[in-house]
Parts: sequence; C-alpha cells; structure tokens
Amino acid sequence: MNKTIRLVVLATALSGALSACVPLVVGSTFLGGTLVATDRRTSGAQLEDEGIELRSYNRLRDNVGDRGHINITSYNRQVLMTGEVPTESDRKLAEQTVSGVDNVRSIVNELVVSGNSTLTQRSSDTLITGQVKAAMVDAKDLYPTAFKVVTERGTVYLMGRVTQREADRVTEVARGVGGVQKVVRVFEIISEEELQRLLPRAAKS
Repeated sequence: MNKTIRLVVLATALSGALSACVPLVVGSTFLGGTLVATDRRTSGAQLEDEGIELRSYNRLRDNVGDRGHINITSYNRQVLMTGEVPTESDRKLAEQTVSGVDNVRSIVNELVVSGNSTLTQRSSDTLITGQVKAAMVDAKDLYPTAFKVVTERGTVYLMGRVTQREADRVTEVARGVGGVQKVVRVFEIISEEELQRLLPRAAKS
C-alpha cells in the first residue's frame, strides 16, 4: 500500500511539472484566456472525498494487506477502485471493505485479477495521465479541473460532474492521446442549465 501512496505522490509531482507547459492559473481563471478552472464539488465534498480515500486505504491495509496493488479515487462520494489483486475473493473483499467506509455513495470496482503491474507500466500510466490533462487544456473548450483522470494499464478512467456534451468531448480528447488503450467514463451527468449555475460569473460573460 506504501507503493500505491508513493505513486499518487509521483503522479501529483508529474502533473505539477507538466503545468509549466500550459497557461498559468491564478485564482479561478487562466491568465490570457477565458477558461475558468473550478472544481464542481463543494469544498465540503472535496474534503469528504479526501477523507474517504484515506479511510479506504487504512481499511484495505488492515483487511487486504500487501496482497495486490489497489488505487482508490473518490469523486463526490463515488469511489473508483483500480489496480490488481491476486484472486477474485480478494477483489470482492476489497470492494466489501471500501463499501463499509462512512459516506461512500457508490463503488465502481475496476480491479483486475492479475499479477501486479510493473514499475514501467505504472510510469507509463502516470505519463498518460499527464498527457490527457494537458490535452484537455489544449482543447480550449473544456474545463480541465472539472475532471479527475486515472490511468491503469493504458486504460484511462474519467470522473467528474459534467454535461453530456462535455463527456463526449473529453472522451474524444482522451482517445486521441498516444498510449491510451481504452477510455472508461465514470461521470455524474448534469444538465446544461445546472452547469451554468455552477460556473463562476466570469465564465458566463
């Protein structure tokens, strides 16, 4: 589980390095552009998601131990489980363990029964995640911070509260990134009217 935590830190660091190649973000808007960077969850929901991830890792460490390689990503209390476990019983145990965490609304279990991915594979996945995020910025018609991107074995998982139009567009963008084998959408679909209510005033003008 310590390896998983280190990988999360590595992904964060790489994302920060890649940001040097894209427009500078100050506050909630891009300098030199009109694209607004905003998380569509409430601040409370963001903190709750962080808590869910931490509590899930702690429980998995107690119940599953070092068997397998499991990543937990929570968005608006919907939990995505990715990685590898050695047996189907471990896959079910991992899901059962996370389902018992307070405030988890639903679980998408994408764990694969397989040997652990290699360091080379995980490094490639980290690079793909960064490239997908950069491609969202380059697309100009997407709000990159409205999405969470997770990559496992070349499969890109996309999470967020987005409209159908945004879901289709970001899927197209992600599929165009080199090395992406498959795109899996784990979205909460909202209406265009709800999107307008969520956007800051600067984005609507």
